[in-house]
This record gives sequence, C-alpha cells and structure tokens, in this order.
Amino acid sequence: MKSNKPLAVTLLSGGMDSCVATASAINAGYEAAALHVNYGQRTQLKELSSFNAIADHYGIKKRLVVDISYLKEIGGSSLTDHSMAVEEGGVNKNLLPSTYVPFRNGNLVSIAVSWAEAIGAEKIYAGVVEEDSSGYPDCTQAFYDRFNALLSVGLPAGKTISVETPLIHLKKSEIASLGINLKVPFELTWSCYQNESFACGVCDSCRLRLKAFCDINEKDPIYYKI
Repeated sequence: MKSNKPLAVTLLSGGMDSCVATASAINAGYEAAALHVNYGQRTQLKELSSFNAIADHYGIKKRLVVDISYLKEIGGSSLTDHSMAVEEGGVNKNLLPSTYVPFRNGNLVSIAVSWAEAIGAEKIYAGVVEEDSSGYPDCTQAFYDRFNALLSVGLPAGKTISVETPLIHLKKSEIASLGINLKVPFELTWSCYQNESFACGVCDSCRLRLKAFCDINEKDPIYYKI
C-alpha cells in the first residue's frame, strides 16, 4: 500500500546520531527511506548490520546501500587507513583529528540528493553534530547552509529538496535525551571507530557517547571493553 506521507531520505550510518535523526524524521511525519554508505571504514560490517537492524525496527521498506570504497583508496583518514592510529583518550579540538575522512559528508549528502530526486523525497535528514563533536568541518551549520544554497540552483525546475540537520546544535547528552524520548533503539546502534565485536570505549566517538549517557544518568545499552 502506498504511503500518503511525504518522503524523506535519512542518512543512516547505524550510529546513535543517525538513528535519532531518522527517528526525528519519522516523528515529524515523514516516511523514511534509509540510505547507508560503505566507504571502507574499519567498522563497515558492524555499521551495516546496525543499519539493517534499525531499519527493521522502524519497518523501513525503502533502503539503499551504496559502496564508495574509493574513499578508502583516497586515504587520509585513520578510519580507512589501518596504518594510521585512531586517537584515544580525547582529541585536541584545535586540530583536525585523524578520523576525519576528507569531504566524506559532501559525498554522502550528494548521494542522498541523487536518490531523493529519483524517488521523489523532499527532505534529507542527516544526524550531523557541530556543537559537541570531534570538530569535522563538514559537520557545521555553515557547510549545510551552503549546501542547501547549492541545491536551490542545482536541481530541475520545480524540484525542491533540502537537507535537515535537527541535531547540529545539540550537545551529545541532549541527543541521548531526545533519543530516549523518541524511544530510539540505542541497543541496536554502533558508534565505535575501531572495533566491531565490542566498543573500545576510548576512541573519541565512544568517549562522547559514554559521557552523553553518563551526563543524563542513563546506562548506554551497548557492550564496552572497558
């Protein structure tokens, strides 16, 4: 049966932020079309598994998994290059961390726009965070303001698509609280940069996630090595 709801593409990596963004789209009245991108990251298999589990949880029928492993070939990030070490124990917010994948989000949202145009979606939901993150330049409000300005001239006449970033100014603890209020299945999500069988607890992504749940006096439901 065809849904009468408007359609939104959700960028669903399998992490807590992308899951909350997907839940936000659904809560806003959209039918979600879930997009997952494999780019040669260390935890690619676990993230894909989380993507499918989350999509199953929400009953999402429209799914697309895209491979852009050329980002691994391009290199320049410890998420795709195993010869580079992933920072542990915190990062210097004044320096770009090694986990930054060069222009990854530019690639991801461009793919999302192509799919949105093809299937008639009017929104793209991305779980990017500027306020309380590792400091990636393609997770900023300025980046998405300019990307949306580009879409205003880069789409066919009569076609309107915009990228929504509902979490971009939230602290990680606020994202965790929002997810709990939306009954997000955090137990199905994965955030660790390094491991697939258990979360390391010491990479920046794990540390931010653990602190978020600690700040709101909630237990993170995934398993950590530490």
